[in-house]
Amino acid sequence: MRRAIELAQQASLEDEVPVGAIIVHRHSIIAAAYNQREQLADPTAHAEMIAITQAAAQLHSWRLEECELYVTLEPCPMCAGAILQARIPRVFYGAFDPKAGAVDSLYHLLTDSRLNHRCDVYGGILAEECGRLLTEFFESKRRLGKK
Repeated sequence: MRRAIELAQQASLEDEVPVGAIIVHRHSIIAAAYNQREQLADPTAHAEMIAITQAAAQLHSWRLEECELYVTLEPCPMCAGAILQARIPRVFYGAFDPKAGAVDSLYHLLTDSRLNHRCDVYGGILAEECGRLLTEFFESKRRLGKK
């Protein structure tokens, strides 16, 4: 999670919402990303989505069945859907997202027994530190009067 936090800090420096994600395969980081929606002008450029694409390319497979995802913010519905499609078995996240969280806060997509794949989910890891990055980023935006 510490590496994901470093990536989130990098996102903030680049005026992106500070969310970082890594994917681990057999104890090695094979993907590392942060939000790039502004830079890429792409609404799907969330940290998780970019990391999943990187990991699939690294493994030459869309099935990430032996991987773990670490992300600083609870995944949204789009990212949760991608996690399920990639068959990632374990997800670790930091801060809860009461406005868009699709893992624990608003929905429970990753553990929904009606779906064909489920994940083991571990939330709240270094949640205070992860949440502080987001709080400080948005407070700064409000002070500067920016979106």
